[in-house]
Amino acid sequence: MFVFPFTYVSVCLVRISVFSSITRATCFSSKTNPHQVFQFNTRKNTTQLQPKKHLLQIQDQKFGLTEIEGSAYTGTNGLGQTNESPANWENVLEGIRKMMYSIDTTGDREDADIHPPKDRRFAVLASSLLSSQTKEHVTRGATQRLRQNGLLTADALNKADEETIKKQIYPVGFYIRKAGNLKKIADICLTKYDGDIPNSIEELLSLPGVGPKIAHLVMIIAWNNVQGICVDTHVHRISNRLGWVSRPGTKQRTSIPEETRKALERWLPREEWVAINLLLVGFGRTICTPLRPRCGECGVSRFCPSAFKETSSSSSRSNKSQLNKKPESS
Repeated sequence: MFVFPFTYVSVCLVRISVFSSITRATCFSSKTNPHQVFQFNTRKNTTQLQPKKHLLQIQDQKFGLTEIEGSAYTGTNGLGQTNESPANWENVLEGIRKMMYSIDTTGDREDADIHPPKDRRFAVLASSLLSSQTKEHVTRGATQRLRQNGLLTADALNKADEETIKKQIYPVGFYIRKAGNLKKIADICLTKYDGDIPNSIEELLSLPGVGPKIAHLVMIIAWNNVQGICVDTHVHRISNRLGWVSRPGTKQRTSIPEETRKALERWLPREEWVAINLLLVGFGRTICTPLRPRCGECGVSRFCPSAFKETSSSSSRSNKSQLNKKPESS
């Protein structure tokens, strides 16, 4: 899950996380005040960044949606390539938007205006790194402690000893490794980027501990530059369940998020690249969950080839395990 500093943004990414959590996201437009907070508009066919006081916050609740009619679509991926898109993908995405639309958007945040652009961007990178394989509230706590102790800048982390960093970020996942990576990243950013962070996917990927998911997330949030789709476990899982992605030349499911990213980018219009993460992360946390997805409450299950199958198989496995249990001796 992704949690972005100052706004506690999964994933959204892009929780990218965005972006944890990736269900919350802020963006700083280069065409306006660089410190102004924006919320991605995830309504259909828009890529605007709209000022909003509060950020999207997905809450666990039931949703209803009327059935949607539609047909297949052939679109461009924004890179000059045209690919045949999955049937009904627009209906599915619009249906998920409607399910997510009425979600509460209230929530406290810290004002990002007081933070210099370099420090803000470095904090986005640091928080995104911490969020990997870590729950939202744990990442939020670690980020708060670093900030409260003045350790959320490249200069401060570079001067701090590794043991101090470990204590501040514990218990995030792989905190020992992440403490070392934060030290290394701080040194690189000071040496090569004057305390700022890299502004390209390639350079971000060269940093220790930064993979494609984090790199794309940071590009979107820190630099307002969409270079690709931020694919986390939710986007990866749901895209495969919907039959939206497959390995090149086959009908087999993609095995890793990076394969899913490339497969999605072949056909999904570029204006949907940011929204897809925000929508599917929220959808994946509330309806299309990893275990026992709530297909009966999903408004787009009629378009999903996996609908009710995983629920049934999970129940069958559970029943079989119960039958195979030996009776306890008295």
